Amino acid sequence: MPRGPAPAAHPPTRRRHRRGTLLALTTGLSLLAALTGPAAEAAPPTPVSAATARTYLARLTVAPEGSSAGYSRSKFPHWSTVSGTCNTREVVLERDGTDVVQNAACAAVSGTWTSAYDGAVWTAASDLDIDHVVPLSEAWRSGADGWTTSARKGFANDLVRPQLIAVTDNVNQAKGDKDPAEWLPPSASYHCVYARMWVQVKEHYALDVDPAEKSALADLLDSC
Repeated sequence: MPRGPAPAAHPPTRRRHRRGTLLALTTGLSLLAALTGPAAEAAPPTPVSAATARTYLARLTVAPEGSSAGYSRSKFPHWSTVSGTCNTREVVLERDGTDVVQNAACAAVSGTWTSAYDGAVWTAASDLDIDHVVPLSEAWRSGADGWTTSARKGFANDLVRPQLIAVTDNVNQAKGDKDPAEWLPPSASYHCVYARMWVQVKEHYALDVDPAEKSALADLLDSC
């Protein structure tokens, strides 16, 4: 999958314009890969290794966090229809659960889910949120404000990268739009995986990191 150009090579305005152009071209390919890829396991896609994540982190652009001005969740359309009556949320619920049964509308009516963020086990889909590992508003402040709506839609529904995960709803709500310098999953055993997920997503989409965020991620990856 093509990635954005090396951010440091261009001033911010031009860099973000190129990000939007490239991401718009790859949105359809990402959704196609999700539909035609191998059978999903009960977990998000495995993130890159800690060593690879450290390499990715070193080449991300470090910049002060941008403004939330103009941000709206509606600018990241989700959940997209993936196949038939199944949208991205239902695909993630089926993927991340065990013995999931779906009705004719593709809604999960039974199953078991273990939330990786806190270790809680649930048997009702209503107790779960689908977390955007890199939150939508965090992405907006890190460069997605310059993307096309099509590119933002691809980001918000990305089933190829480790960007979506079914977790306990109130844990996800406590996270909000915080980055790893401000919030980490309650389960310390998941911190390494979470940092690897975060860095892989930011690297793929050529999103910036702020200084505190980079420092926190470096510490997490060094402890893997």
